[in-house]
Amino acid sequence: MSSAPGDPAEPAVQSVPARGASHYAKGTAANMVRSLAVILAISLAIFAMSGRGNSRSPESLDVPGTAQHRAEQAGQPFAYPTDLPDGWIATNVRYERSTDGVMAWNAGYTTPDEEYVSVQQAADPETAWITSQTHDGESVGTLTTQDGRAWVKRDREGQVQRSLVHEPAAKGELTTIVTGTGSWKQLEGFANRLVEATPGAKGASAG
Repeated sequence: MSSAPGDPAEPAVQSVPARGASHYAKGTAANMVRSLAVILAISLAIFAMSGRGNSRSPESLDVPGTAQHRAEQAGQPFAYPTDLPDGWIATNVRYERSTDGVMAWNAGYTTPDEEYVSVQQAADPETAWITSQTHDGESVGTLTTQDGRAWVKRDREGQVQRSLVHEPAAKGELTTIVTGTGSWKQLEGFANRLVEATPGAKGASAG
């Protein structure tokens, strides 16, 4: 509406130009991008290093070679299975001190039906070591493998874990445990396939 003569003129409204992002804001955004890039780079580096530490796939585990190497080191004929049926895959192999303070040999495998079976051995362990490895499994019988060795069958109460335990009569020989979630038939077949690495002049034959 036009102003009447003599009315004071209304001041003109001037638009304020939009301000662009400040240098501070631009700098903050750039810093955030750089920080994220650094964090990503560090994360990838850690992932790569972790991957290299566990780069050996189950198929690449050399159980016989490791058993031979450790046998020569310890002077003991550590056992490992041979000629397992198709579908058995080695998942771990080690010789280390257990939580009971016992130096123990261990080689573990998954079965075709996704169960687990391992052989564990130690020289002259205390009864507590056997109890620990079998989780206080109760004796439920015995069996004899093809090589004439007698084994005690132990069954863990309340959990699926079966164990075969062979304790040699002679001092200094290896106590052997075949244990896992596999069936009794799988454990017995595994025990029947155990062979010994050659420890050399320092070694003693297994009982």
